[in-house]
Amino acid sequence: MMNKILYYIVYSWMYLHALLPFWALYVLSDILYVLVYKIIRYRLKVVRQNLRASFPDKTDEERSIIEKEFYHHFCDYFVETIKLLHISDEEMSRRMKFENVELVKDLMEDGNSVLMYLGHYCNWEWVTSITLSFKGEENRNLGEIYKPLRNKSIDDIFLKIRSRFGSLAIPKNDTLRTIVKLRRENKQIIIGFMADQTPSIMNIHYWTDFLNQDTPVFTGVERIAKKTGFAVVYLDIEKVGRGCYNAKVNLVTDSPKEEPEFKITEDYIRMMEKTILRNPAYWLWTHKRWKRTREEVEQAQRK
Repeated sequence: MMNKILYYIVYSWMYLHALLPFWALYVLSDILYVLVYKIIRYRLKVVRQNLRASFPDKTDEERSIIEKEFYHHFCDYFVETIKLLHISDEEMSRRMKFENVELVKDLMEDGNSVLMYLGHYCNWEWVTSITLSFKGEENRNLGEIYKPLRNKSIDDIFLKIRSRFGSLAIPKNDTLRTIVKLRRENKQIIIGFMADQTPSIMNIHYWTDFLNQDTPVFTGVERIAKKTGFAVVYLDIEKVGRGCYNAKVNLVTDSPKEEPEFKITEDYIRMMEKTILRNPAYWLWTHKRWKRTREEVEQAQRK
């Protein structure tokens, strides 16, 4: 009962804000910036530590500029995500543009499915609007892997937001089960994977240099690709204005079973790094991406 009450309270508050025009939402974002960055100082130590380690050659002033731009964008991301509760398909298509979607369609011509790498960059919640590029193609579905939130009411709200354009939200632990089910139903699917964050200790099988740091990375996408033969693409997102993004589909491989071990994973990391370096302010610097060292992980895995 309490979960339902909390759901309706939070959802109603978010929906009322979603009714506001973008200019009003960005006024709210500017206010949030002062609150989150200047007063609460939300995860400021984590952000500064991440920026120092990632950009040791930059001056304090240069990192400070990235830091401020990041918090401005972080607040924009928050209000833009709320707006998903009330935005037309037409306006979404004007603000979130996809390039080279034909590549995905070509890869799916033979009945195959596609795995799509992306990261916590720009506004990843808006990526679900790629389904608008597949209108009239009912047999092709978009799925996104997500980690359920602890609070069920908030989780239900985010599921509603993420399914706004008809995408299928797939809990992380149900990934393979869902893929098998869709294949049995002869359905094609484009599955988005946010693969730029820290794997759990027992799921760390590969390390690489990423943003000047020894970094454990997800290999699950590569394993699924090799098992299923699904093509793999990367979505390179660029912020071109406030509330305006371009996302370009790039091929990683159309023959994953022939790729050497970890090459698909490494290619993704290099693409993601290039995206971040183009404009670092739009990546999610609040995450404790490098909280575990190689020695700590190896010790834990031996137990």
